[in-house]
Amino acid sequence: MTTPAGRPLRRLAEVPVTELRHVSEKRATSLAQMGIESVFDLLTTYPRRYVDRTRQIDLSDLSVGDEIAVFAEVTRTSARRTRQGRALVDVIVDDGTGTLKVVFFNQSWRERQLATGTQAMFFGKVTDYRGARQMTNPVVDVIVGASGQERDPSRVGRVVPIYPASGKAGFTSWEIGGFVEESLRRAGELSDPLSDEVRATYDLIDRTSAFRGIHAPSDLADVPAARRRLVFDEFFRLQLLLALRRSRLERDALGLAHRADVSDLDVAPGSLTTSDSTLVRQFLARHRFALTGAQHRALGHIFGDLASVRPMHRLLQGDVGSGKTVVALTTMLAGLDSGHQAALMAPTEVLAEQHVASLRADLDGLTRRDEGTLGGERPINVALLSGKLKAPERRRLIEQIARGDVDIVVGTHALLTDDVVFQSLGIVVIDEQHRFGVEQRATLRDKGRGVDGTGRDPDLLVMTATPIPRTAALMLFGDLDLTILDEMPRGRQPVATQWVRGDDDLVAWNAVRREVESGHRAFVVCPLVEGSEKIEAASAVAERERLESGPLAGLRVGLLHGQMKTVEKELTMEKFRRGDIQVLVATTVIEVGVDIPEATIMVIEDAWRFGIAQLHQLRGRVGRNDLSSYCYLLGEPTTPDGSARLEALVASHDGFYLAEVDLELRGEGTLLGARQRGRSDLRLASLARDGEMLLLARAAADQLVRERPNLEGLDELVDELRLFVDDEEAQYLFKS
Repeated sequence: MTTPAGRPLRRLAEVPVTELRHVSEKRATSLAQMGIESVFDLLTTYPRRYVDRTRQIDLSDLSVGDEIAVFAEVTRTSARRTRQGRALVDVIVDDGTGTLKVVFFNQSWRERQLATGTQAMFFGKVTDYRGARQMTNPVVDVIVGASGQERDPSRVGRVVPIYPASGKAGFTSWEIGGFVEESLRRAGELSDPLSDEVRATYDLIDRTSAFRGIHAPSDLADVPAARRRLVFDEFFRLQLLLALRRSRLERDALGLAHRADVSDLDVAPGSLTTSDSTLVRQFLARHRFALTGAQHRALGHIFGDLASVRPMHRLLQGDVGSGKTVVALTTMLAGLDSGHQAALMAPTEVLAEQHVASLRADLDGLTRRDEGTLGGERPINVALLSGKLKAPERRRLIEQIARGDVDIVVGTHALLTDDVVFQSLGIVVIDEQHRFGVEQRATLRDKGRGVDGTGRDPDLLVMTATPIPRTAALMLFGDLDLTILDEMPRGRQPVATQWVRGDDDLVAWNAVRREVESGHRAFVVCPLVEGSEKIEAASAVAERERLESGPLAGLRVGLLHGQMKTVEKELTMEKFRRGDIQVLVATTVIEVGVDIPEATIMVIEDAWRFGIAQLHQLRGRVGRNDLSSYCYLLGEPTTPDGSARLEALVASHDGFYLAEVDLELRGEGTLLGARQRGRSDLRLASLARDGEMLLLARAAADQLVRERPNLEGLDELVDELRLFVDDEEAQYLFKS
């Protein structure tokens, strides 16, 4: 499949930037601040836009009011101070047809950047000052430095790529472009891991042409085909890694076939059951609500997985309040029906404690057979394993888990330690998967094999209440089958959301008073403070004091933050649930999982500081009943993105729509950070723009792994993939 001639990417990654002309050790250190350490890093530092010098607007044709980009050479630069003491740099530029004055206020460094002889693009609005045209504080892209020797003259004058510059590292676009040009020239022909047949199937140009077309296009028409190929490569590598992981999981799997009967899902609340009925049937008959259509469909998929000897690897994705917990509990009960144990891992102590309280309430009165007890049955035992358990308690609980006396173990990362051994682990549920890495998921799953390795792999259900666009889900969780809960329980009302701008926050506090006087509860979420949990906790303490003595005087105001001890958190939540606390001032520890049906109003302070997903999660803590509920977003954003986030929250309650907006605003960086891979982040591809290419790359990766499960004969491709994974992942994926 691989074209043998040419230089592989691995070789480029092994060439340090110090091999290039004009890159000293000092400059190499500065480049490293931009994440550029090798020639490979340079060639995957892509232009952010292009300037077509063949279609320039002459300075002589500019009119006042035009907002436009012009290319010109600096003919004079001077600096002085205004009477008010502000730094002022005057620059005169010339393009051969005319001149223009460019003025910079409070940017004294422009005098050094724009020395006489420098050629640059100036983007801004043309204004009139004392009868002459000028630009004030335009955006500047330096194309050719004052020496005129840093760039290949043959390139300047046609299509000029503009690279991300870095004031902090001290590099301009034209300097980065010079390094890229030299790298491209010296790299020569590149080897191509895709065969002619694959390239023809997916309409892709060869790799060498792609890198030249993206960095040194002779015409702007060269760029789309170059970008298409390089985007495909980024997606293909990631999808190939996921396809290999799926293949290895299936090849190495030793699964359990559970006694999961889909007919048990058709039981309506209040139906009669007997002691011989399955736990699934008994639970659904006793539950307050019938399954929604989406829950029934999801459990149908899950039960199909459970009945198979192939271990389940399924992602359950549902919006806030869509009933994922009921699906997870029903799944765990199917495991118990088959004589096994279940484990549920949550990212925080608060969420783990909430799960334990919820599970115990839902399972109250349910028993399972146990020949070792008097009467041959006992209540279902749900236990919490957290890092804050004292040593004797922990030892006792671990012994009970190993004996099989605990049916469902709920825990945080404490579940992953070597001393936690199950008698027979049949089901693993991981809540809020984006908080955990692939390796942690694998560690918990491996506990089914037991200490001696003779056990079986448990079935794995991964849950997330953070809606993720389908393209992103394929990137992040491509080794999991995807199930979406897209229906809310009957009776749920949307949370009325209002953005309170400026200082008019009394409208929110008056609404809190109204709801509390009606017997309901209120959340107040403190602003996100960059720094540490301690600083955030201090912020919450201060805000509680302010509210208690000010806008909410006379109400019982409580406090919850991450620095509190577990016992304090539990006591606070219990008081809030009972109504002893009417208003709970909290940090984002309440973001996921906290379920207080009596809570009908939330006020989020400085809401613009939070991301869309986090705001949506927080809002989901209210409206968990059939009562009218409200969310007030306070604060005046300091950026356009901040305003866009709040406008989106007010406009929609659809978590999947909000996730798409979030993807547009933030790009892929945050999402892909969850992969914990480093080099595998997308540098050119966009999940928002390139969803179709992702699906094509996935199809190509799946087909290749089907045809060559061990990538036999594709040594160069394997070598390239190793660039994008850490050593542990490589050892697992490529051990054969």
